[in-house]
Amino acid sequence: MKPLHIVDLHCDTLMPIYIDGHTLRNWTGHINLEKLQQGGSMVQCFAIFIPTNRSAEYHHVHEEPYAYFRGCADAFDREMAANADVIRPVRCMADIEKNRQEGKLSAMLTVEDGVPVDGKIQRVQEFYDRGVRMVALTWNYENSIGFPCSDDPEKHMLGLKPFGLEVVSKMDELGMVIDTSHLSEGGFWDIVKHGKKPFVASHSCARALCDHRRNLTDEQLRALANKGGVCGVNFCSGFLRKNAETTSVEDLIRHMKHMVNVAGVDTVALGSDFDGIEDNLEFKDFAGMPQVVDAIEKNFSADAADKICHGNALRVFKDVIG
Repeated sequence: MKPLHIVDLHCDTLMPIYIDGHTLRNWTGHINLEKLQQGGSMVQCFAIFIPTNRSAEYHHVHEEPYAYFRGCADAFDREMAANADVIRPVRCMADIEKNRQEGKLSAMLTVEDGVPVDGKIQRVQEFYDRGVRMVALTWNYENSIGFPCSDDPEKHMLGLKPFGLEVVSKMDELGMVIDTSHLSEGGFWDIVKHGKKPFVASHSCARALCDHRRNLTDEQLRALANKGGVCGVNFCSGFLRKNAETTSVEDLIRHMKHMVNVAGVDTVALGSDFDGIEDNLEFKDFAGMPQVVDAIEKNFSADAADKICHGNALRVFKDVIG
C-alpha cells in the first residue's frame, strides 16, 4: 500500500453503490478499496449526489431528494461497517489522525446539491448529525438555497436566496464546509461576503485556462485564497482544456501552476470527480494517482507538493470542522 498521502475532495462513487447495489470492494469504476490503497488515499470525500430533473430520469431515480439522501447515507454507513478493517468514517480531524496512525483510510461523507434541505433549516442539522461535513449548495438546478452556474451571464450572477444565507450561517455555526462547485458566481460572492469560515470549490478548475462555467475566474481564486479556502482541481477533461477527450497529467499540472501563480500555493487541492466523469484518463483511476503525485513533486517544491496533495485540504478541515 502506498503512503497515506492523498486527500480527494470529491467523488461520486456512492451513486453506483446505492442505486446499483455495488460495494466498495467489488465496484470496478474509478474508486474501490483496493484502488484507494494502491493510490495512497488518506481521506476520500464521498459525495451523496442527489439526482433531480433530467438526471433523475437518466439514472431511473424515483425517490424524492430527501428520501434519496437518507437512503444513500444509510448505504454509506453500511459500507463503513462492512469494511472497518480498511476504511473508517470521519467527522473531525482527530478521527483522520487516528485512522492515519492506525494505517486506515478515512471516508468523509459530503452532499452534492442542497436540494434535500428544501427550505427546512433543521435539515442542515440533520445532515450534520448523519456525519455530513461538506455540502455543495447547488448542483445544476435552482433549489431553495440558490442558483447554479450558467452560461447566461445574467443568470450566472444570481446570488443566494435569503434562505440560502440562513443555510450559510447554520453551516458556519455547526462546522460544515461550504462547497461552491456548481454554484452561480453571484452565489460565490455571497459566500465571500457572508461566510465566516474558509470554504471550497471541491471540484473546479481555472477559467482563465478553460472557459467553462464551472471553473473559477482569477478574481474568484484570489477571493477564495483570501478566505483561507481551496479549489480542488477537477479531473474532467472538459474543465482542463477545450475540446479535450483525454485527461492528461500535463493539463492537471498546468491548472495547478496557474492557480499557484494567481492565488498562492495554499489554495490548490485535489477534487477528482472520480466516478462522476466519463473521460479517458491518462492514469486510468485512483490506482494511478502515484503518476499524478510524481508529476506534482517534479513541478513543485516538496512542501508545495504536500500542500496540494493533502495539506491544504486538511487545513480547511481543521479550521472548519475542528
